Amino acid sequence: MRRLVLALVLVSLLAACTDGGASSKNVLGSRKIAVADRVAAPAMRGDLIDGGSFDLAANKGKVVVINFWASWCPPCRTEAPALEKVYAATKADGTVFIGVNVRDQRDAAEAYLADLKPSFGSLFDPKAERALDFDVPPNSLPATLVVDRKGKLAAVLRMEVDEQLLEPIVRDLLAEQA
Repeated sequence: MRRLVLALVLVSLLAACTDGGASSKNVLGSRKIAVADRVAAPAMRGDLIDGGSFDLAANKGKVVVINFWASWCPPCRTEAPALEKVYAATKADGTVFIGVNVRDQRDAAEAYLADLKPSFGSLFDPKAERALDFDVPPNSLPATLVVDRKGKLAAVLRMEVDEQLLEPIVRDLLAEQA
């Protein structure tokens, strides 16, 4: 039984670390998508956990960083300060950050946000519908996706991010013309 569990864990790790060769990988589990290979990001709109609303389509012309997280995900909590720092460093240049809370209870999501106090909003996605629209299975959290100014998916980071990984990607996309 232990061998079966170990084999399943290894298969899951290998599957999470492959991108099918469609684009260049920067680090294990991440990729920046070549301009010619980018596709339109799925529609995403909804009410923010702390009030207000978000519509990805309304942010065309801006670089949008979408971070999928859950209160029960330790790496999500660990990467939160880095996300906040990159947001603070790039928001004046036209970057929008949005969190998407996946497979969680509302009270747990609210407690997580009250504790970390991010300066950007988060959508509540208890059934992981938005996550699955972006091909982010709930077992691959955290995941950070970056949408370019044209509304196309430009980077996929299926891992805990830090400033040294995320900020150069965001700055590269900010430098691209819309």
